[in-house]
Amino acid sequence: MEMTRLTKRNHYEEIKDQLMRMILDGKLKVGDKLPSTKEMSESFGVGRSTTREALSALKAMGLIEIRQGGGCRVIHNVPTEIVVPELDSIRMNRSVLLELLEARQSLEVSNAAVAAAKRTEADLAEIRTLIEAMENSIGHDLEGERTDLLFHLTLAKATHNSIMVRLFESIANQLETAIREVRRVEIYANRQVAERLYLEHSAIFDAVLRQDSDLAAQTMKQHLQHVENILTKYI
Repeated sequence: MEMTRLTKRNHYEEIKDQLMRMILDGKLKVGDKLPSTKEMSESFGVGRSTTREALSALKAMGLIEIRQGGGCRVIHNVPTEIVVPELDSIRMNRSVLLELLEARQSLEVSNAAVAAAKRTEADLAEIRTLIEAMENSIGHDLEGERTDLLFHLTLAKATHNSIMVRLFESIANQLETAIREVRRVEIYANRQVAERLYLEHSAIFDAVLRQDSDLAAQTMKQHLQHVENILTKYI
């Protein structure tokens, strides 16, 4: 299995792209096992965490499976557009998705401001726990996704407004269905992006902690704009 040593330090996207090309070109066939994480890391000249991020991205695309104990096997050899039908759904419903993103930003900016004014000590304790879990989940796509969604839901509940919570859940559920695979591959499996998201969520929490509604709204708006900029590359 021929691999090209990387010229950029800790650049998981290059590993992902090389392995994906091998699969699509038939150099790696369905059923083939990949070398161990240790072997691939040495071949690429990177740390194991970087290789694991690339493998997580390929798993989210549906190209490989990662078995318990770390072994990886190719399970599909078709382009991402076919492996991930959600991408076609996004492109076909671009206007609807953009409206959902716009509605989400408007609602969540308001949620952050209201939560900053009305949050309780119990709310703060719950959000603080999620922030800590988010930091520990950096580089782990499924756990990163779970803590991110819970953070925004918990913040909505901290408004103590049942209408705002139901509105958030309605919009979030539709978005989650439409963009799950893109979000998992391009956000949670990318360590650099995940680290930035952790800092953005921490800034929102700090503003809520200080009961600064204006700052909470501002930091939430900046965070959602960052996420939107990533997602709209694919629609």
